[in-house]
Amino acid sequence: MPDERLATTLCGIQLRNPVIAASGTFGYGIEFASVVDLNKLGALVTKGLSRERIAGNRAPRLWHTNAGMMNSIGLQNVGVAAFIRDKLPKLKQFSVPVIANVFGYAEDDYVEVVRALEDAEGTAAYELNVSCPNTKHGGSFFSSDPQLLGQLVRQVRAVAKRPLIVKLSPNVATIQPFARAAEEAGADAVSLVNTFISLAIDIETRTPRIGAGFGGLSGPAIKPIALRMVYEAAQAVKIPVIGLGGIASGEDAAEFLIAGARAVEVGTASFADPQAPQRIAKELERVVRRLGASSVSELVGTIRFSGK
Repeated sequence: MPDERLATTLCGIQLRNPVIAASGTFGYGIEFASVVDLNKLGALVTKGLSRERIAGNRAPRLWHTNAGMMNSIGLQNVGVAAFIRDKLPKLKQFSVPVIANVFGYAEDDYVEVVRALEDAEGTAAYELNVSCPNTKHGGSFFSSDPQLLGQLVRQVRAVAKRPLIVKLSPNVATIQPFARAAEEAGADAVSLVNTFISLAIDIETRTPRIGAGFGGLSGPAIKPIALRMVYEAAQAVKIPVIGLGGIASGEDAAEFLIAGARAVEVGTASFADPQAPQRIAKELERVVRRLGASSVSELVGTIRFSGK
């Protein structure tokens, strides 16, 4: 049994530990129940849920890089109604908190997905993926305009009774305005970072390795940048920050906590090792003991810069 010193809270939700399975890398959770003890996770985040079923992008959708992975899945999912009908009931047998990742192409899409989930039992919180095109505003992105981001969060906040987490994109010049916009609009927490827009080329055919052209880079390659952005966001807001980006070990998780994150999400590592979130939680327990902390919360935001 994990040490009690790993227990923590996030937006009022009791977590067994601060290690969460990230969206898009852990199915809807139930698919991993045969290989992972879901009750030993801090929480799990579902694949992104939309108003209607989405088939996703054309193949190939994945490409392994030297220090990570590119993907362009295209937000494939069964749709919120099918999730509530077919997936959510099966998750109720587990004690792990379930966070529903939500996305849309316009404000109404997000609002309607959350409204549907509000009428169902079994989700502990929502995580808004704000990196999708907003077709009602000329194809701009919620993730690249703090004003649009704030407007979206306010619209969802009006219907969401459960905690609201906003997942921020790293594809911006500075992260602080977006973290503040989410906080000011009523978000209970922010999570970051999402993937970095990237390109890989087959030199023989001179075509992209990814069917959709560009993809999202994740994995160890992005960790140092993700750490920097988590630190900057944590300095900018008072609400909790959830850190993710290349976490593959307990020490990686501890780095994000020290940078200011209250919890972490594990994504790409689950592709190679479906038990990665559970393993990383065990490793984090040993790290906390080694550092002499009585609780994992004692690590949060304790980064020291020389000369300061």
